[in-house]
Amino acid sequence: MSKKVVLMDGHSILNRAFYGVPVLTNSAGLHTNGIYGFLNIMFKVLDEEKADHLMVAFDLSAPTFRHKLFDAYKGTRKPMPQELHEQVPVLKEVLHTMGIQTVSKEGYEADDILGTLSRICEEKGYDVTVLSGDRDLLQLATEKVKISIPKTKAGGTQVEEYFARDVLEAYKVTPVQFIDLKALMGDSSDNIPGVPGIGAKTAEKIITAYGSIENAHAHADEIKPARASNNLKEHYDMARMSKVLAAIDTKVPLEGVSVEAATLENMYSEAAYQMMKTLEFKNILNRFGRDAVAVPVLSAAEEISSEDLRRQKIFEAMRKKRIGVFPICEADIFGLILAYDEESFWMPVDSAEALAAMAGWFDGHPELVTMDLKSGLHAFPLTQSENILDISLMAYLLNPLKDSYDYDDIARDYVGMTLPSRADMFGKKKLGEMMADEKEKVMTWFGYLVSLPLKAASIMREELEKESMWELYRDIELPLSFSLFRMEMAGIQVKRESLKAYGDRLVGRIRELEQEIYALAGESFNILSPKQLGTILFEKLHLPFGKKTKTGYSTSAAVLEKLQEEEPIARLVLEYRQLTKLKSTYADGLANYISADGRIHGKFNQTITATGRISSTEPNLQNIPVRMELGRQIRKVFVPKEGCIFVDADYSQIELRVLAHMSGDENLIAAYRQAEDIHRITASQVFHTPLSEVTGEQRSNAKAVNFGIIYGISSFGLSQGLSITRKEAEGYIHQYFAAYPKIKNFLDGLVDTGREKGCVYTLFHRKRPIPELSSSNFMQRSFGERVAMNSPIQGTAADIIKIAMIRVERRLKEEGLKSRLVLQIHDELLIETELDEKEKVCSILEEEMSHAADLKVPLEIDVNTGDNWYEAK
Repeated sequence: MSKKVVLMDGHSILNRAFYGVPVLTNSAGLHTNGIYGFLNIMFKVLDEEKADHLMVAFDLSAPTFRHKLFDAYKGTRKPMPQELHEQVPVLKEVLHTMGIQTVSKEGYEADDILGTLSRICEEKGYDVTVLSGDRDLLQLATEKVKISIPKTKAGGTQVEEYFARDVLEAYKVTPVQFIDLKALMGDSSDNIPGVPGIGAKTAEKIITAYGSIENAHAHADEIKPARASNNLKEHYDMARMSKVLAAIDTKVPLEGVSVEAATLENMYSEAAYQMMKTLEFKNILNRFGRDAVAVPVLSAAEEISSEDLRRQKIFEAMRKKRIGVFPICEADIFGLILAYDEESFWMPVDSAEALAAMAGWFDGHPELVTMDLKSGLHAFPLTQSENILDISLMAYLLNPLKDSYDYDDIARDYVGMTLPSRADMFGKKKLGEMMADEKEKVMTWFGYLVSLPLKAASIMREELEKESMWELYRDIELPLSFSLFRMEMAGIQVKRESLKAYGDRLVGRIRELEQEIYALAGESFNILSPKQLGTILFEKLHLPFGKKTKTGYSTSAAVLEKLQEEEPIARLVLEYRQLTKLKSTYADGLANYISADGRIHGKFNQTITATGRISSTEPNLQNIPVRMELGRQIRKVFVPKEGCIFVDADYSQIELRVLAHMSGDENLIAAYRQAEDIHRITASQVFHTPLSEVTGEQRSNAKAVNFGIIYGISSFGLSQGLSITRKEAEGYIHQYFAAYPKIKNFLDGLVDTGREKGCVYTLFHRKRPIPELSSSNFMQRSFGERVAMNSPIQGTAADIIKIAMIRVERRLKEEGLKSRLVLQIHDELLIETELDEKEKVCSILEEEMSHAADLKVPLEIDVNTGDNWYEAK
């Protein structure tokens, strides 16, 4: 059986991957999307081909003969974007660590090298696959040489494959004649000018009939149409030059290049593993066998089962300035991992209660180091926060764009150490299984969980201080972990019977909507199927705004909203979608989260959003609908415990107030100090209308501009939102900036800062990196500009609500109140309040929330009470 070799066009595949994969950067700020996409394509082809050998050809920077020839006719080639250019040497290094041979030759392009290698390999009896995005290489196809061209379809990679017979079937010419075909019709992506006025179909007819450009030129008078005949005569020199550009040299002198040596024997080396860790390619790391993972010198944990010895180690720890702790509470395994100096200890206990009782020993220690503090508090309920270094939380502040902050990520990013993750060490095994089968490996992992934080803590604190974020960590994020933990423990009560009744109401209305929609459509169909709905709306009912995509007509909310004012079926479908989502997500979904105590104990995530906002999961209570009345009524099922009411406090327009403060715009500041309707004041200024004469429509439009400006809205976005022309929207935005002149300068300044520093900051110095601002892609860059404008405002508002939470909860405790904070939803706090504490709680909310930050405009609070969340809101 013949051996198989894969030859890859390095720059071509990297370029295709770069534009096909969204912007990715690692912690060091290196763009990595091209490398990531390249490796995924490479692995896909290797898996499918079962190749024995692999070689990757790269262009060199020096111009080749064909570069110069092209430049003589067309100027210069488009330069490679900087964020792609910086990935080329890194990709080569990755390939070298994997033992993959790369080939370049001064004066020759990669396709010449591929052409030469494919000829050599075929002559030696190999089956050859050439992988490139360049269709010029189809001329290399034979019965033994296959050309594979990757294409991105539906978010995935598909590969077109061509042997010689496939080229003939697809293009009606042989691989050799494909050179002449490309030379006639040209190809701008491959920098081949071709002959003006001769397209693909005409070129195919000419080469099919005459076999070559030269023979076609000799019979030019016979060629139809006359335009093609005349153009071939007039531009014959360009046709000949295009043929030179399209033809691949298969005789490149490649001294010292050995196909036999390009075996795939050590792709998953330790060096390659470390590179993947550095580049943060977690999915690719799964390809590495666990045996390939290097185990650095960190002490494994020593098991301490004796009660007396455990106390001795804890007493020793109490005398140390800094110690590491990490609780384990998984299935039926409970215990504490403790570390100090260079040693770590595993202290198993019999129950979760015994583990929780140990926490009291460590409260008030000079400096505790741990990871994922908030989650750990459920098993190990510490009560004092002043001296805890949570390296996961610190890592989040230093780079809020990452998707995880585990010990192996932190080891790589801050200690320069490659540690295997839990998945690397355990695979899918549970801790109990590992304890039984590979206890020594578990002890090593336990050592990582406490030794790595001890090594990283000082480094990360210095980084925070350097970035002026230590106070943000110490005064806001660290105490917030305790507030969120207590909020999770408290939970919120749900009336199960009311939830069921709410679901029944939804079912009734959903069935009504179904029948109304079927009547208007003239038939029954799956309303939730975009394909079936699109056919009904745009083919059967012939409604406007039908935009066909590869999968059918678009029936997005934006399309239906355009239709709903004039087409009742669109309005009904929108309501149907909203109610079916309410039914599945809330009426049915919430019931699954009600605990035995009748309360939902959701999870509040502190290290998820890039702006610093808190997110809610299991369930997501921050997405409860508020736009439609039936959606808002879900709040009625959330009730306080007996003897309590809900007190709800909500910041009024906090982000606009932050904008007024940060921009320093005197007009917007004055508008807020007047304590009147800000949207009416804005409408008066933007539309040059006396305040008393502002119409409801003008106020509504001004409100859209007010909030849109915060999010960097474009004239197109505003025109879509208000159903006005783009020119009118441009006028609104121009008038807004004329009314509030410093806002434009402030927002532009944020974008400039983002470009200069690579990030922007909140008022409390929270950092938001924006790698998109350096992208060569216009859409990515535009997104980055909007992020630069919005993040400091939204992030500052998030910081303020966090400060308010901490202060409110502290006051409740200091004043000995039984009332407790049970929910934080964006800019809103919900307190389950004892009836006899209502006035005091309202007063605390007003005082602490309105003074959470010292702004140039007042922080206004809306406080309401009720017997359920709906009434309180």
